[in-house]
Amino acid sequence: MSAKDKLLVGGIGGFGSVFMSVSHAIGTMALLLLEIVRCTLPPKLDGPETWRNMYRVGVKSFPIVVVTAALTGAIMVIQSGMYIEQYGAYGLLGWGAGYSVFREVGPIMIGLMFSGRVGANNTAELGTMKVTDQIDALRALAIDPISYLVMPRIFTMIVMMFLLVIVGDFVALVGGAITSQYLLGVSVELFAWSVIEYVGLNDFFHGLYKAVAFGFAIAVISCNAGLNTSGGAVGVGRAVNNSVVGSAIAIFVLDYLITYLDT
Repeated sequence: MSAKDKLLVGGIGGFGSVFMSVSHAIGTMALLLLEIVRCTLPPKLDGPETWRNMYRVGVKSFPIVVVTAALTGAIMVIQSGMYIEQYGAYGLLGWGAGYSVFREVGPIMIGLMFSGRVGANNTAELGTMKVTDQIDALRALAIDPISYLVMPRIFTMIVMMFLLVIVGDFVALVGGAITSQYLLGVSVELFAWSVIEYVGLNDFFHGLYKAVAFGFAIAVISCNAGLNTSGGAVGVGRAVNNSVVGSAIAIFVLDYLITYLDT
């Protein structure tokens, strides 16, 4: 076999391997979604596990969301400052920041942070339980792992993503208002008036729709990756990587679809 043939065979083999991996992930995710639907009729949530996840996911994510959102709002004002000064459109500074934060920057920025911190941690925890046979042990004790482990995580990640986006949006505007006051000389009052006057509630709700969709997608992808982990510690690392990459792709695909449908 010539070198050209070997290269062609290798390329086909690599494409087939990727195709099989993607097909396997889609199939296992479809099965997990069916299990989730089964557990919602009627809803089954383990109380202590749900509260533990809400603290771990929401409370521990709060500081990093506040810091990231404040800096994001400040950077947006700095970037747009040169154009605002050039055209003297100081009254539009709040509108630009509010519109961008509510509709795009807030949900996407917090979604990516959420997938990197919470989704990765979720996959690592479930993956470790899978490779150490703890999930099989739950089944041996007649405890449904979907109802006990997955449902609290999905509920928590949707609720906390929703709340964190609300907090992140307003902190980003505060960071932008303070930056506009001290770096551009635009008063906080003018900045706030511009936001209230030109940014509508539909812009705010548009971002919240995305927050719910992103939270659900990150929860399903991270749980699916964790429950299908194999290969010991190396497999856990691979599952975490797949979870973060898959969540990032899902965030941008959903962002495109929701933006297209809501315009």
